[in-house]
Amino acid sequence: MRRQVSVLAALLSLMAGVSSWTTTFFPSERTGLSDSPNQKPFDEIRNRPIPRFLSTATRRCQRIRAIHKARYSRTSMRMNIGDAVGLSYRAPVFRPPAEARSLILQVTIGCSWNKCTFCEMYQDKAFQVKPLADIEADLKLVADAVQQCCDNNKGSDATPSDFVRDVFLADGDAMTLPQGQLLQVLSLIRKYLPHVRRVSSYCLPRNVSYKSIEDLKELHEHGLSLVYVGCESGNDQVLEAVSKGETYQSSVDALVKLQKAGIKRSVMILLGLGGTDLSLQHAMDSAKLCTATEPEFLSVLTTSFPRGMERVEEGYRKHSISTASSFQPQTAREILRELKVFLEHLEIPTSARTVFRSDHASNYFVLKGRLGREKERLLSDLSAVLGAPEEEDRYNLRPEWARGL
Repeated sequence: MRRQVSVLAALLSLMAGVSSWTTTFFPSERTGLSDSPNQKPFDEIRNRPIPRFLSTATRRCQRIRAIHKARYSRTSMRMNIGDAVGLSYRAPVFRPPAEARSLILQVTIGCSWNKCTFCEMYQDKAFQVKPLADIEADLKLVADAVQQCCDNNKGSDATPSDFVRDVFLADGDAMTLPQGQLLQVLSLIRKYLPHVRRVSSYCLPRNVSYKSIEDLKELHEHGLSLVYVGCESGNDQVLEAVSKGETYQSSVDALVKLQKAGIKRSVMILLGLGGTDLSLQHAMDSAKLCTATEPEFLSVLTTSFPRGMERVEEGYRKHSISTASSFQPQTAREILRELKVFLEHLEIPTSARTVFRSDHASNYFVLKGRLGREKERLLSDLSAVLGAPEEEDRYNLRPEWARGL
C-alpha cells in the first residue's frame, strides 16, 4: 500500500507541474477545440487573415475572432485527480467545464430520472447509489496520496489545496440522495480533505422539492456550496415534450429554496430544445425563468443528437405540440438568433452579478460576461457575427465536427 501511495503521489506532483495535459477518460472534459485530432487544419483556417476587400461586417468580426482566440488555444487543464490516484469510475463520467480541476467523486451511478428525450449521457447506465464504504475508500486513497505528495515537497510551498481544491459529486444528480446520506458524504469529505474550498453537484429541481430550506441550509453548513441546475427551458410545452418532468414553476421554486439556503446556483438552459416551432417561446420563457430567480451563474448549451433525433421527435409527436413534420432542428444561425432573443429578454439587474457563459463544447459561439453590466456588450458581439455574411461562419463559429458534450 505504501508503494502504491508513493507512485500516486509522484503522479500528483507531476500533475501540479505540467499545465498542458488533458485526460481522455471523461468525455465532457473534451470541452476545447484543442482536444480534437483535427485541430491543426482548423488552426490554419482560424489564423488565416481576413482580406481587406471583404465587407464591413467582416472587418467588425475581426474583434470577435480576437475574443475567440483564447478559446481555441490549448487548454491548461491538468489530468483529473481521480484518474491520477486510480479511483474506480463507472464510465462515462460527465462534469461541468468549471469542474475541470476538481476531484470527481462518484457517489451515484447514472441519473435517477433518465427520461429526458434529449439527454444521452446516462442511457447506458442503470441508476445506483454507491456504497458509503466505497466512497470513504476513494477519499482515503486521495487523502493518502495528497499527504505523501506534500511530505515529499516539504521544502516548497506545496499545500494539499495545490492538488485538491474542489470536489464535484457525480453522476447525474447526487442531490437525489436522502438527506442523511448526503450529510455523511459531506462529513467524509471534511474528514479526509479538510482543506477543500468547494463541494458541488448536478441537481434536478425535483431533488430540491423533497428537501426543506432547513435541510438545504444544513447541507450548505456541511460544505455544499454550489449546484448545477439543469432547468433546460422555462416553457412548459417544451419541458413536457422532452419528458423533463419539470415545469416553469417547479424550477422557480427549487431555485428560490436554494437561494434562501445560501447555496449558489448555476442554471443551465438548452438552446434549440424547442426546435423551429417553439424557438421564440422557449427563449422568452427561459429568460423569464432566469429573470425571476437571478442565479449566480447562468450558462447555455446547445442541443446535439449524436444518436439521432428519434426520441425527441417521438416526444413531440406524443404530446401533439408540433406539426405532422414533428421536431425540426435549427441551423447554427437560428440557434444564435434564439440566443439573442434570450439575452434581450433577460432583465437581471447589475446588483445580481450573474456570470453568463456560453463556453460549453456544444455551443457554436462563445460569450462570457456579467449580465446587467455587460449585457449590451454580449449582444453587440453576437450581433456582429449575425450581421456578417454566412460564408464567414467558418471563421466565426465552432464547426460541427468540434461540437459535442
